[in-house]
Amino acid sequence: MTTITLPAVAKLNLFLHITGRRTDGYHNLQTLFQLLDSGDELTFTLRDDSDIVLSCNDAALVNEQNLVLRAAHMLQQYSSCTKGCDIYLDKQLPMGGGLGGGSSDAATTLLGLNKLWQLGFSNDELAALGLKLGADVPLFVRGRTSFAEGVGEKLQPIDLPERIYLVVTPDCHISTAEIFQHPDLIRDTPCISAEQVLTAHWQNDCQPLVERLYPIVAITLQWLVEYAPCQMTGTGASVFAAFPDQTSAQHALAHLPPSCRGFIAKGVNQSPVWAALADTE
Repeated sequence: MTTITLPAVAKLNLFLHITGRRTDGYHNLQTLFQLLDSGDELTFTLRDDSDIVLSCNDAALVNEQNLVLRAAHMLQQYSSCTKGCDIYLDKQLPMGGGLGGGSSDAATTLLGLNKLWQLGFSNDELAALGLKLGADVPLFVRGRTSFAEGVGEKLQPIDLPERIYLVVTPDCHISTAEIFQHPDLIRDTPCISAEQVLTAHWQNDCQPLVERLYPIVAITLQWLVEYAPCQMTGTGASVFAAFPDQTSAQHALAHLPPSCRGFIAKGVNQSPVWAALADTE
């Protein structure tokens, strides 16, 4: 096996509660991560040397800060592996949309190279490595829709109805750091237990602040709510709504405002990356 192609799926935060600020400056969160069946795609090809070379359909993303390259170099160093690879990233998810695209790309890189380089690391080891790259990376390594706590790394898998979602991203880029550092951010939502997740009131504590600072997000939500109840994911800018079927979601997508891009995806309880990895056996 010299080449593997794997998906790197998106996620939604069905709710995002901020329960307090930690002494290290990070925030304690509770959220419900819903994995989707759509996202980016990465192809990994063995090289004859130890170099790691990234290419992408968006050339602007080929730089040393790309989480794909950082994940690959981290795994190579951690494993003392002398193998290299060419990586092609087919980028479809919007940057800075709150969909976890960069974290998902990093997780798929860890999973893919663990297989291609025949390293044999466990999911626990890969998730621990991924956490060094970002709080969302372990979610995508483990590949299960989950209730999450801590900074988002404490995961409890949960099965949800596999609904159809329309995801819409307005034309703006939101800084996660700006939102979490803002003095007006809600930081005192009471904690809920894992048993209360499906019956608790859901909200995104970042959404009121983002709507105020980025009016285009508020305008997009006002448009989408005409079709179905909707909210923002993560710190935005993407917003989403669940629909009873593909046809009704497609109807809304057909009327997408010109300032937005959108896609329809199915919520899944297990990431398609695991089926793709199994196919490489």
